[in-house]
Amino acid sequence: MSAPVLDPYDHQLQVDPYPTYARLRRESPLYHNAENDFWVLSRHADIAAALRADEAYSNRMGVSLDATAWNEHAHTVMSFLALDPPEQTRLRRLVSRGFTARRVALLEPQIQRITAHYLDQALAGGGTSSFDWIARVAGTVPMDVISEMLGVPESDRSELRRLADLLVAREHGIRDVPAAGIEASLVLFDYYRAHVAQRHRRPTDDLTSALLSTELEGDRMTDDEVVAFLFLMVVAGNETTTKLLGNALYHLTARPALRDEVLDDPSLVPAWVEETLRYDASTQFVARYLAEDVLLHGVTAPAGSPLLLALGSANRDEAVFAEPDRYDLHRPPKELAQILSFGGGRHFCLGANLARLEARVVLSALLARVRAIEVDHTGCTRFYSANVRGFATVPVTVEVR
Repeated sequence: MSAPVLDPYDHQLQVDPYPTYARLRRESPLYHNAENDFWVLSRHADIAAALRADEAYSNRMGVSLDATAWNEHAHTVMSFLALDPPEQTRLRRLVSRGFTARRVALLEPQIQRITAHYLDQALAGGGTSSFDWIARVAGTVPMDVISEMLGVPESDRSELRRLADLLVAREHGIRDVPAAGIEASLVLFDYYRAHVAQRHRRPTDDLTSALLSTELEGDRMTDDEVVAFLFLMVVAGNETTTKLLGNALYHLTARPALRDEVLDDPSLVPAWVEETLRYDASTQFVARYLAEDVLLHGVTAPAGSPLLLALGSANRDEAVFAEPDRYDLHRPPKELAQILSFGGGRHFCLGANLARLEARVVLSALLARVRAIEVDHTGCTRFYSANVRGFATVPVTVEVR
C-alpha cells in the first residue's frame, strides 16, 4: 500500500477525509507533505498539546496556508487569530470586553426571531415543503445574527454573505485565495471601514460601537483593529455556523432511526449539536508556524515550517472516542468534553458559545414546526474550502405540523 497523502486543497480528499486521517494517526502522526513542504499533526493528544504551546506553535503567520494569507501581516485580516502574546493577549482582552458572554446570551430572543422569520418563509405553503436548507435557513440566520450584532443594515446582508462565501471557497488545484475572493476581501474591508467611521459619528448599542468605546487600562482598539475583527466575524462567525447547521441536518437524516428519535424527543438537540461538532467539524484545519524544531514520534519538523493541526482528525481519534466513526447522539458527556472543534488554549474560539446557541435555536425551531424531514443526500453539493467543511446546498423536504 502506498503512503498516505494529505492535501487540504484536494477536492477529492474533502469528499471524505476521515479514512486518510485514520491512516495518518496510525502510520504518520507527524506527517510531511514533501511536495508542498508543510507538516500535519493528526492525533488528539498532539493537537491538544500544540494548541497550548504558543512558544513552538506560533500564530504569527495566520491560520491558513493560502499563499497570499501566510505572512506576518495576517493579523490585519484575522485579528488576534494571527498574533502571539503579548499582542494577542492585549487585543483579545479588549475584544472580550465588548464581546461578552452576557451580550451573547441576550441575543437568544433575536436569534429566535430571525430563525422564525426564515423558517416561516420556507414553510409558508404548509403541508409538504421542499427547499434548500442552506440558501433559505442555514446560510441566512448566522449572517443576520452577526449583522445585527455589528449593526449592519438588513439591506446589505445578502451581499456580505455572498462576499464571505467567495473569500472562503477554494478552486481545485489552486493553493490560494482565488481572484474573486481577493476582490471580495477588498470590498468587505472598504465596507467595514465605512461602517466604523459611521459609528464614530453616530454610536449605537451594537458591538461595533462597544469595541470602539472599550477601554482597558487606558488602552483602546485602533480603527484598523476593529475592522480586522469585524472582517473575522463575518467570515469565521458566519461560515462555520452555516456549515454546522448543514452538517447537522445531513448526518441526522442519513440515519432514519436516529432522525425519528430526535423528532420525537427535541431534548436531544444539544447532543445533536455537540455530536455534529465532533463527527464532522466545520473547521477541519488551523495552521501554525513552527518557531522551534518539533520532535514527535521520532520525526523532526524544523523551525520555520508551516504546520496544520487537523482538528477534524483529532475528533475521530480512537484513543479518545469510542467507535469514533459512529454518529452517536448518546455519546458520554466526558467524551464530548474532549472535542477540539473550537480549538483550545488562548486561541479557543471566542464565538463558540454563539455558534452553539444559534445551532440549538435553529434546530429546535425546525423540530417544533415539522413532523417529518427528508434530505436528498445525492443532491447535496459540497462547499470546497481548504479549512472549512460543509455544504453549498442541502435539498430538504419536510412535512409541516
